[in-house]
Amino acid sequence: MRRFNLSEWALNNRPLVLFVMIAMAVIGAWSYKHLGQSEDPPFTFKAMVVQTMWPGATAEQVSRQVTEPIEKALMNTGQYEFIQSYSRPGESQVIFMARDSMRSKDVPELFYQVRKKVGDIRGTLPAEAVGPFFNDEFGDTFGNIYALTGKGFDYALMRDYADRIQLELQRVADVGKVDLLGLQDEKIWIELSNTKLATLGISLQQVQQALAQQNAVAPASFFETFSDRVQLRVSGQFDSVEAIRQFPIQAGDRTIHLAISPRSNAASPIRPRRRCASWARRRSVSPWR
Repeated sequence: MRRFNLSEWALNNRPLVLFVMIAMAVIGAWSYKHLGQSEDPPFTFKAMVVQTMWPGATAEQVSRQVTEPIEKALMNTGQYEFIQSYSRPGESQVIFMARDSMRSKDVPELFYQVRKKVGDIRGTLPAEAVGPFFNDEFGDTFGNIYALTGKGFDYALMRDYADRIQLELQRVADVGKVDLLGLQDEKIWIELSNTKLATLGISLQQVQQALAQQNAVAPASFFETFSDRVQLRVSGQFDSVEAIRQFPIQAGDRTIHLAISPRSNAASPIRPRRRCASWARRRSVSPWR
């Protein structure tokens, strides 16, 4: 029985072979031209950081009452490679690393379970604790960074324009995320003379309490008719710097108007705080050990 000879068949069918070769070349060129490209390909980071603040607490208090309960809640997921925790005065940080064998499509569901289990124990944490805060967006990359400058414009007006630009960029196709960096919050600094306060017999706490009570947001019920419900609002909140300057302070049976000098910090740069505290404890939990 004669075996099939591919070379002989190709020589005998040259037109067909030539057609197939040309077709494959065209298809390859078209495929290469339409090949997907990504400057920053998506990459799933399987790490999450859970951070909790407890101002005034020692490292031992943070470790026992904040870090350890969060660790136990994270261990209940059963889908972790390791859990590392750091406790220092006033701050707790727990790093959760998912299993390396877990598929990328299953990581968002795991992180949801982490948030859920930590949220379930939130009521057992100290009432003064702030958080926990979750950060799992380590894979976000920024392809373009633009600086917004404006000579003669204050920071408040520049932020308004930056917010508008952010909304416009979010509408651009293929734009996944737009963040604003270097923002400065608007604040009003109230400077008081300690000598004048002592002369008038008023403490700084009284001034703070009076300002907080005057500017409080509280429900004031509503007025209901046959067709509408009208919400009642309490007036008197501060709406200008002049209103703060002329606000009266009650001192016993006297009413005193303090000459409060407001100064906006909009033009002053924000200086980062120097962190000198050292880590008080480092713990590592792994199911493989």
